Amino acid sequence: MAALPRRVAMPPTELHNAQRQSTTFMYLYALAVSGGAVAYMPFLTILLPLRVTVLAPDTILATLAVAAFAGAFSASISNIAFGWASDVTRQRRGWILAGLIFSTALLLVMPYVAGSSLLIVMIVLWQFALNMMLAPLAAWAGDCIPDAQKGMLGGLLALAPALGALAGAIVTLDFFAVFPQRELLVACLVILMVGPVLLFGRPLPMPCLMERKGNEAGTSETVEPQAHPVARMWLARLLVQIAEASLFAFLLLWFRSLDPQFGENDAAGIFALVLGMAVFLSLAVGYWSDRENRPILPLIWSAGAAAVGLLMMALADGLLFAILGYVAFGIASSIFLALHSSQTLRVLPRPQRRGRDLGIFNLTNTVPSLIMPWLTLLLVPKYGFDALFLLLAALAIIACLLLLTMPRGRQAGLRA
Repeated sequence: MAALPRRVAMPPTELHNAQRQSTTFMYLYALAVSGGAVAYMPFLTILLPLRVTVLAPDTILATLAVAAFAGAFSASISNIAFGWASDVTRQRRGWILAGLIFSTALLLVMPYVAGSSLLIVMIVLWQFALNMMLAPLAAWAGDCIPDAQKGMLGGLLALAPALGALAGAIVTLDFFAVFPQRELLVACLVILMVGPVLLFGRPLPMPCLMERKGNEAGTSETVEPQAHPVARMWLARLLVQIAEASLFAFLLLWFRSLDPQFGENDAAGIFALVLGMAVFLSLAVGYWSDRENRPILPLIWSAGAAAVGLLMMALADGLLFAILGYVAFGIASSIFLALHSSQTLRVLPRPQRRGRDLGIFNLTNTVPSLIMPWLTLLLVPKYGFDALFLLLAALAIIACLLLLTMPRGRQAGLRA
């Protein structure tokens, strides 16, 4: 009798690649993440300034500044707290649902707030409730989507800022301009986008994603060897986020410094073009990174391209070259941020604390709003926008180098 062939155990990375999450869940998940962006982008950029104009017409800038600072602080703390809470309870879906309910209720109360001080308190509470939804939602991807599909996930996440901006355009349509409670429209959009994954999302179980990094072979290796790539990924994202946040706030002012006739619609059109192109390119690049198993290389190239775009903006002496520079930066930074969000899940060493650790990574989204105004005030009045763009280009170059020089042997399974 012939001997039976010996069964060969698959290496952990091949095992991970053999298990794939259903695309239906990934689409529903991406829609829910986009709903998270819709929950805050139209409100913070459009509806809140309009509300402050009514409540505190004499102190608009000061009120908005305090609201932004207090809201960012609340978001930073609550994202870590609720990410950790969803880790401890081993429950993501319940926290997401609770956050959706509470944040929607608080958003609907906003039109009835009578006073700028009370409005700031409501912003803090709303950010607290919103991150009750966002933090577990971010961690859920790490529980369900294997490394072999992280690139696709990153491409899908590029939809979030695009749909958030589209929602902002919708609430400013003339048809809705006379509607006194446009927060209701935003709330309905969020429920329609987040609700499907809670009702119909049935992800395939991925027990391998709950194994501790560096411990697949049954060793007692601690997480300290993973701290180095985690820190590099965190700092690289922070640097790119500072550049992105700076341009988001002052782009129109810079364009008008080159051409006083440049209007709001022109800036909105360029912004929409960048976001739209970034979605398709992020999907293509993410698919390529999955197919070639090169998760870090797109981050390196996109950070480098963002630096090139900023250098073009610093050297621009006319509107056309300036627009080309911004388009290059905007697309590259959008690809970087979308793919970075998914590839970060690879390097976190402790799946049992994934929500908490992602909350710490979320500081890269909130800290720039505290740093960016000071950078601008220090540089632009005395040295002009050129100096700001050169500094931001240097930050993007540092981000590129941080990833380029990441030790390959300590990338927690990453291949660059």
